[in-house]
Amino acid sequence: MSKVLVFLAEGFEEIEALTVVDLCRRAGIKTDTVSVGTKRLVTGSHKIQVQADVLLKEADLDGADMLVLPGGMPGTRNLEACDLLMEKLDEFYKKGKCVSAICAAPSIFGHRGYLRGRNACSYPGFEKELEGAEVCEKTVAVSEHVTTSRGMGTAMDFGLAIVERFCGSKKAEELAAAVIYRQ
Repeated sequence: MSKVLVFLAEGFEEIEALTVVDLCRRAGIKTDTVSVGTKRLVTGSHKIQVQADVLLKEADLDGADMLVLPGGMPGTRNLEACDLLMEKLDEFYKKGKCVSAICAAPSIFGHRGYLRGRNACSYPGFEKELEGAEVCEKTVAVSEHVTTSRGMGTAMDFGLAIVERFCGSKKAEELAAAVIYRQ
């Protein structure tokens, strides 16, 4: 069974994180939320508190198949300030394992050099942070093992792209129909 980790930092965009978690779990993908702070209770950018499944120091990072970074402010900056998470992201990227980010969070990939020569997208205004990318305005850009998306309004497409990666397009289409998305 595939395993996805969704990282939560203070100020994360709630819909971007939880839509991915919800869709992946509905599809049967083992999905954990991981707090990068010292507490499992993490407050999102709109003051919604979410109890993470595990703390970063407890998480089985090596057993994961994909690392997902939701956006939001200051959540994106707080994710990027987490040295252990950045080390793991670098390791995943270098091994060709899946990394995904939405909204402002693709800027982290740009800063780390993951987007050079790749199609990528982000929240409007963050395009300059996508260093070396072929910036596009698609809702989701998939380039080999790197997936990016534009923001809260594209969270369903982002989550379904992750489901498609691990479960196939038929499962993603069935799930979209089941939740009344894209008739």
